[in-house]
Amino acid sequence: MTGICAGRVAVVTGAGGGLGRAHALAFAAEGAKVVVNDLGVGPGGEGGSSSVADKVTAEIRARGGEATAHSGDIATDKGAASLVATALETYGRLDTLVNNAGILRDRTLLNLTEDDWDAVLRVHLKGHFLPLKHAAAHWRAERRAGRTPTARIVNTTSGAGLLGSIGQANYAAAKAGIVALTLVAAAELGRYGVQANAVAPAARTRMTQRIFAETMAPPSSGFDAMAPENVSPLVVWLGSASAAGVTGRVFEAEGGRITVMEGWQPGPTATKNSRWTPSEAGGAVRELLTRTPAPRPVYGS
Repeated sequence: MTGICAGRVAVVTGAGGGLGRAHALAFAAEGAKVVVNDLGVGPGGEGGSSSVADKVTAEIRARGGEATAHSGDIATDKGAASLVATALETYGRLDTLVNNAGILRDRTLLNLTEDDWDAVLRVHLKGHFLPLKHAAAHWRAERRAGRTPTARIVNTTSGAGLLGSIGQANYAAAKAGIVALTLVAAAELGRYGVQANAVAPAARTRMTQRIFAETMAPPSSGFDAMAPENVSPLVVWLGSASAAGVTGRVFEAEGGRITVMEGWQPGPTATKNSRWTPSEAGGAVRELLTRTPAPRPVYGS
């Protein structure tokens, strides 16, 4: 196999369908050996089947690529450790980790249960942290052994995490946490040859189809802007050696559009050389807000 990922080994979580499947196929098409992880659960985390990961693995092999399936729960320490071990035992190396697994339990805040909250943060946020931790431990060991890796982490955030989304407080909080996790990983792991970035995709998946059915519907003809395959080229490039020097960044990807997100930046500031009174602080805030743009609207508002 040739391509920008030739000789590399990529792990993709949540790769049984939608964006994850598209990423796995795209990495394989660019020459990577792929570990296809999927627990095979429903959109809300129900059930589970190893056949989901097996199917995508077979699809990659049928196209002439190399892949192996992993159906462990990467939101557990044991499952995340076995994910990394599968890559090392099968292919002898690990170069790229794409964290993509996720579920939805949509409720407005007043109807959101503790279980809904815990389940979504577990899969999205903990399911990013644990594979990242185990992969990073391997890469640190490689660096200390004198074999500095060209390692890449690509995390999956969302516009919901960047702007908020009505009816998705748990999902939005998890996706915002993934941005912060990405920034910390980029800062802490760079010394070991690791780069970390995050992508906020807009694409047709089984989760978005439930919420944005009309927006996500494929067109009768022409360019299918919501096809998940449109996001994968950016993810593959970020997961390749070609992305040298790009780390700690967040990108939006939709159709043929790629945007670098600029995040929180200091805006207008008021200072005084003594403590504010509450009324003074309020007056200063009112004046500052006249000099800054209004925030972008929350999704669904």
